[in-house]
Amino acid sequence: MPKKAGSGECTADLLAYLFGSGNHEEHTDPHLVAAWTPGLPCPARTPDRMTLADLALLLDAPVDALRGPKPAEHVWHVSVRNEPDDRVLSDTEWATVVAEMVAAAGIAPHGDAAACRWVAVRHADDHIHLVATLARQDGRHPRIRGDIPRMHTAARAFETAWGLTPMSPLDQTARRAPVTGEREKATRRGLTESARESLQRTVREAAARATTTTDFLTRLRDAGLRVREHHDENGALDGYAVALPGDRADHGSRPVWFSGRTLAYDLSLPRIRERFHPAVAPADLARAHTRIREAATLLTHAGRAEGAGDVAALGDLLVVAAATSPTVVRDQIRAAAAAFEQASRAPGTRTLHGAARAHFKASAQALEHAPRTARGGGAPAVLALLIALVEAVEAATAWHRAQHHDAQTRAAAQAAALLREAATLTGAPPPTRNSLPSRTVPRTVRITPPVTRVPPRPHPNPGPHPHPGPGRSR
Repeated sequence: MPKKAGSGECTADLLAYLFGSGNHEEHTDPHLVAAWTPGLPCPARTPDRMTLADLALLLDAPVDALRGPKPAEHVWHVSVRNEPDDRVLSDTEWATVVAEMVAAAGIAPHGDAAACRWVAVRHADDHIHLVATLARQDGRHPRIRGDIPRMHTAARAFETAWGLTPMSPLDQTARRAPVTGEREKATRRGLTESARESLQRTVREAAARATTTTDFLTRLRDAGLRVREHHDENGALDGYAVALPGDRADHGSRPVWFSGRTLAYDLSLPRIRERFHPAVAPADLARAHTRIREAATLLTHAGRAEGAGDVAALGDLLVVAAATSPTVVRDQIRAAAAAFEQASRAPGTRTLHGAARAHFKASAQALEHAPRTARGGGAPAVLALLIALVEAVEAATAWHRAQHHDAQTRAAAQAAALLREAATLTGAPPPTRNSLPSRTVPRTVRITPPVTRVPPRPHPNPGPHPHPGPGRSR
């Protein structure tokens, strides 16, 4: 999967990093696998014929020769990687990939002898780095607008032809996975997941439960995250970034910040604001079963745009259900919510005014109150919602299948299976499939877990912020 690593202004510094040992000795056998001219000596393997300084001068020569204005950041840098579980590609295979990638990007179209100069460096099994300078050898500027989407198209062809795991998020619905360096950093720190993954989960839960922008930012801070707000020239909040305490860069001198959009396509501030829904009373918890089943029926017959908004709201409902559910089923519902994540992001346009979406959002807010009513029988009611949730998720599976959303269909089906497993753990028979997607579970099926199996919940402080977190940071 191609990923732009950011432009720069110093070719020599980037080459020194790529051919070096890495920040933590993670680079193994750095070497060239391809270049703009065949047979270019490799600085790592034939330093007597080519040094890093020589290679930088050769790459920069077309930029230095420009008579007109030079690009402020003339270094183009993209990494291309495959899934760690895929087979290890040979240098020859990577060279084939590289030729198609630079052609697709507009860096070096096939047969264009005057294109930009570029090299491909490999220092790990699962990825390579492409480096080019943004000046053609005929003195013109390259046309690279839309380079990454075109490279994704080229990557998908290789994934299909070579049987690799599809990782190209052309519909912008795939989860943004941590890069190799982030995974290695988590391993060194003894963590089970990367900072990106921790932040994705925490931000998604805050977004699903919040009702206003202020509420969303407060939930992030109460969860222990560092939060940095971004304001436009008029002082209005138009973005945010988060950092995990202890996750630092540059030898510990600064936090590692992630903007919402870099965490996931649907975690930017504008997309989070679309989630907000008027608050409902705690008493509406009793109607949640009916709301969810009605929404499932509506979703089955929804059009493309309306259904896209509905499945997004259902994704938030699952996140809230996982956060508020009793311990006995929490892990299964949390896994179901994670599995459904891609199913909640339907490609294309969406509308935010569907009746099913309103039912899902109202049910999510009702669940938010469930822990506060646990002493009055709220916890068994939360468990009983599993039957309705299975019905809704299977309706989403059928809707995605009708729209030919293959990845989303698989994600929703996996979530439904996990929810049925959770229902089994409560002591009730697992929901059975039905030929009608919106009625996959009979309404007469009930979950009747013994109250003794539900962990007691402390009655929270009725104040607006019962669990204050660390002090705010900006």
